[in-house]
Amino acid sequence: MSDQPPPLIEERLESLLSQYPPKATPPEQFWGAQFDHGLAWVRFPEGCGGLDQDQRWQTYVEERIAEAGGSTANREINVVGLAMAAPTLVGHAPTDLQHRLLRPLFNSSEIWCQLFSEPGAGSDIAGLATSAVRDGADWVINGQKVWTTLAHRARWGLLLARTDPNVPKHRGLTYFVLDMSAPGVEIRPLYELTGEAEFNEVYLENVRVPDTHRLGEEGSGWSVALTTLMNERASAGRDIGARGSGSIATAMELWKAGGGGNNPVRRYQLARFWAAAEVLRLTELRAAASAGRGTPGPEGSVAKLRWSELNQAITNFSLDLLGAAGMTYPGGYQFVRPDSSQVHSGIPQKAFLRARANSIEGGTSQIMRTILADRVLRLPAEPRDDRSKPWKEIRRQ
Repeated sequence: MSDQPPPLIEERLESLLSQYPPKATPPEQFWGAQFDHGLAWVRFPEGCGGLDQDQRWQTYVEERIAEAGGSTANREINVVGLAMAAPTLVGHAPTDLQHRLLRPLFNSSEIWCQLFSEPGAGSDIAGLATSAVRDGADWVINGQKVWTTLAHRARWGLLLARTDPNVPKHRGLTYFVLDMSAPGVEIRPLYELTGEAEFNEVYLENVRVPDTHRLGEEGSGWSVALTTLMNERASAGRDIGARGSGSIATAMELWKAGGGGNNPVRRYQLARFWAAAEVLRLTELRAAASAGRGTPGPEGSVAKLRWSELNQAITNFSLDLLGAAGMTYPGGYQFVRPDSSQVHSGIPQKAFLRARANSIEGGTSQIMRTILADRVLRLPAEPRDDRSKPWKEIRRQ
């Protein structure tokens, strides 16, 4: 494949940047124009924010926009929307629903959240108990979801619910787009170690969802959910930035400011962390370039697992560089509900606390290893006795 982008992409970029100079255009307006030019996700169909081009050119588009001073804040403001909801909608939603939802999703005028995990079904999502019962042209939803990122800001939610308890757990699920402002939706904050409530509990009591907001066929929710989950694992917490960016940048700044006292052991550790972060960045760039147009495969679990553990190790190292100051918390605990994802933070103490969630969110490290063993290495599967039982007969805590 040529190293030069297709003429269509160049033409659209020139048009976008000349008509809407990023430094002089409000971000939301610029993102809307980027969508209209087909440069939101170049692999998506035309009319859905794309140009039907190979995924590899998305990195080129984003680099050109960044060089012109364009904001990428929508990636943090609407991380679930851009990384998970968009590919799920393009893969499974009716065309009219795609056209209604994708543009405000990309310009972040409508925030999205993911309603999968439950108190009794975290790692085992297919075991969820939230029910959806058909009532004419609607579905009536009852249940509880937990660890829902930015639910308090969300306009729409990706909802997985059980529509048939009489079949095995993976076969009785159906996928919906939920209006978070609908009657019966109650959102309660979950405060974290950082003192912020990025996550939430969501209670659903007789919430009505129109059948037109169903993604995929009734009972095929698990296959739709796999699109969401694979994209989540391919992108969880990670924005493929420039060399030396992210948590390693914070560690480098602390070192340059005198942290670690120029200790040779600390210097060696820092060099190893920097190299590991760069290897991961290059691996993710290669994966993005070869992803083509399809849903990411189970190999995405490799990057998710490695990122989770490396980010925790680097933030822990940064706290060590602070010495006694690492025991403080700048600004104190405000107990606020943030407007954007808090995965990344330039405050070492906050980054250290937030990183504890990395090996849980987007699939625990244990689950990632199981996926890799089963689907990549093809090792014998762990014994299970719930594959063929009806969901209602499975023992639950």
